[in-house]
Amino acid sequence: MFTTNPFAGLSASLSPSVMQAYVVVMFMLVVAGTLFDVVHKGSARYFFENFRRSKAKAARPVGGGEFMSIAVQTAVVDVLASGEFCNPRRRISHLLGMYGFVLYVLATVVLVFNASAGAIWTQLWWLGGLMICVGGYWFWFFIRVDVAAEGNSPLRLVKADLFILSLLASATLGLIWAASGGGVGVLFGLYLLATTVLFAGVPWSKFAHMFFKPAAAFEKRMSKANGTAANLPTQTRDDPEQQKRHSMELLRDAPMDMGLGIKREAPRHY
Repeated sequence: MFTTNPFAGLSASLSPSVMQAYVVVMFMLVVAGTLFDVVHKGSARYFFENFRRSKAKAARPVGGGEFMSIAVQTAVVDVLASGEFCNPRRRISHLLGMYGFVLYVLATVVLVFNASAGAIWTQLWWLGGLMICVGGYWFWFFIRVDVAAEGNSPLRLVKADLFILSLLASATLGLIWAASGGGVGVLFGLYLLATTVLFAGVPWSKFAHMFFKPAAAFEKRMSKANGTAANLPTQTRDDPEQQKRHSMELLRDAPMDMGLGIKREAPRHY
């Protein structure tokens, strides 16, 4: 089961070109959906205009070497390591889902376009799907803010859940379909339906965020480097000038970690 290409068995009922055409169509839907999302929400225009304003207000110039350093930090810390997550459980869950999705999609493309691909690709397909399920279900039932902190039912659905639910449905049904022997049947139809919703629902889901978040992280680092800081205050409480501005003289020399007791336990008082 873990070494046999599950898509190779479809050739008895479906031409390989049909599945290959399906993959190409899904890719085109992602591109079209992302472009529509960019135009509809004005995301690209916002980032470019904000970047231009930040550059015009810069307190100090950012040289080419520093620019490349910021780009590398964004790619390594914010993208590859999901450094924006302070909660370690959510970060691990996100990394499992992200890298699982990459393996799942890449292995699917290889297996569909090359029926004789090595067993390693089938194993990567299984590994990617399982990583999606572990990270996704862990997030859905135990980490979501409205479930863990607000006490809402994990079965409560909103529009923003389209991406995670369709992703979990695609991976789960795909693994069940492959474990049951593959072939064309009800499970395969449900698998295709969930996958189609995942890739065709880009304009209505958070799918396109994977393209926007790196741009936002890069812009945030650039604004800190050039001194604009996105118009946010840059002084911290350990800065002597900031301490002098405190309205209560008693707190001007208070320890820097004072008032952080609320972080000692998880917010579960619902």
